Amino acid sequence: MNVNKKNHQRKLSELFMAFLTYGAAAATFGVLFFLVAFIFVKGIPHIKPSLFSLSYNSENVSLTPALAATVIATPMALLITAPLGVFAAIYLTEYAKRGNRWVILVRVTTEALSGIPSIVYGLFGSLFFVLFLGWGYSMLAGVFTLSIMILPLIIRSSEEALKAVPDAYREGAFGLGAGKLRTVFKIVLPSAMPGILAGVILSIGRIVGETAALIYTAGTVAQIPANPMQSARTLSVHMYALSTEGFHTDESYATAVVLLFVVILINAASVRISRRIGGRA
Repeated sequence: MNVNKKNHQRKLSELFMAFLTYGAAAATFGVLFFLVAFIFVKGIPHIKPSLFSLSYNSENVSLTPALAATVIATPMALLITAPLGVFAAIYLTEYAKRGNRWVILVRVTTEALSGIPSIVYGLFGSLFFVLFLGWGYSMLAGVFTLSIMILPLIIRSSEEALKAVPDAYREGAFGLGAGKLRTVFKIVLPSAMPGILAGVILSIGRIVGETAALIYTAGTVAQIPANPMQSARTLSVHMYALSTEGFHTDESYATAVVLLFVVILINAASVRISRRIGGRA
């Protein structure tokens, strides 16, 4: 009797946990579907050729300059941050002594920086890059501010990816006579590359969707920047500006649709590259 009772209780607990799991998954997909459907329903009917004009004015409220600024800002921020983040993670994981106070301090700092609101980064960028360095409202000031924002994310994700590589890989390379540097860059880093790229994909999403930090640094001028010292607005800032003005709310929904497609395309391309690199590794 006791055995049957325990089996019955175990089955009930398993059914309850399965219900919670499937319920949470269904709720997540439901919210995601609702958000995407709402954006499409509100935005697709208002997508028109004038939104893709090369120049912006108060009549066409073109999103092309904002799209160009987004395409320019994203790789610039990644070129600055990705090498710094990956090499910092390599040092913390492969070279620094375990239990080192400096390493602990860096990890605590990166965790703290990850939780800082973006508007605080924007205020810092405004005070340091815009005013102190004299860059003014420019793409360069916005890109450097974005780089500081995503640096903790890339460091932490790269560090976790490097930790996930089995120690047997390192020991095997050392046993075959490979040095520390060769082991790290020929064995460990290629094996961790899918995880590192996952962090880069997440950082791309934060770059494309960032608004508060860029308003204080890159400005809101709707133009295609001819050089990094000119002010410009990204798609997210463009959408925010249209919605707050109140005169082009429909166009802001159309911009949201384009922004969603841009994010999906970037993520799909990044995942495909990650899979190819992972297959080679």
